[in-house]
Amino acid sequence: MPAYRLNRLFHPDSGRCIDVAVDHGFFGEVDLLAGIEDMAAAIETLVAAAPDAIQLAPGQAPLLQALPGRKPALVLRIDVTNAYEPEPPAEPFSLLVDDAIGLAVRLDAACVCVNLLDAPGQGELRHQCLRNIATARAACERAGMPLMVEPLVLDRGVGGYADVGDVDRIVPLVRQAAEMGADLVKAHTTDDLADYRRVVTAAGVPVLPRGGSRADDREVLERTHAVLQAGAAGIVYGRNVIQHRDPVAMVRALRALVHDDATPDAAEAELAGAAAARAR
Repeated sequence: MPAYRLNRLFHPDSGRCIDVAVDHGFFGEVDLLAGIEDMAAAIETLVAAAPDAIQLAPGQAPLLQALPGRKPALVLRIDVTNAYEPEPPAEPFSLLVDDAIGLAVRLDAACVCVNLLDAPGQGELRHQCLRNIATARAACERAGMPLMVEPLVLDRGVGGYADVGDVDRIVPLVRQAAEMGADLVKAHTTDDLADYRRVVTAAGVPVLPRGGSRADDREVLERTHAVLQAGAAGIVYGRNVIQHRDPVAMVRALRALVHDDATPDAAEAELAGAAAARAR
């Protein structure tokens, strides 16, 4: 049953999850490699920080799973896309890796993650994503593997595609992910954070907000607090952890918010205290 593996993702006391995404190298863009050029070192740092899960692509997942002793659960990214290119690609795609769920089982993953991308005029891209989800859902059911779907609304930004926080576009895509059989949804934050409760309600399954691009520490902490108050079941943050000057301290601050219901002020104090202690 998927629930057995989900128990490894969610903290036993808070019932929430901190998942640190480090799968950015899968997408082949140099700008996404900041902070993770040395993956072995990055994973070692994150394991010391002790989030609930670390999200990795298939090629790097063994670096985590080969470590002895207790460690964060593995969330395995199982699709690759060119949607993050500096310019919108002429032929956008989303490709599911071969034998994705068999690979997840062999790597002892607690969950797999797959995209649901919606970009203007790119119906074929969305169709590929839906086909990937349907294929993965069937295999997940047979293997008892939880499926996380990442619905992401995209628009043409400066250069390439940019994430969109329009709640009226996010909500139906999140609902489609749930209708396709997602056990969890990794959803972008809404422009007005008060609207995030609509995302949680539409999903009907645990929602983990994604972190998106690097932001100011205070903004990250306040946003995290707001989405948790709206009913989010945790967070999936990548660049706001791995590109931080002190990823361990940042995870500790996020842990205060997610697992201890701290305020942004208390989490900021935890961040400063943890960073100062590590600097001594």
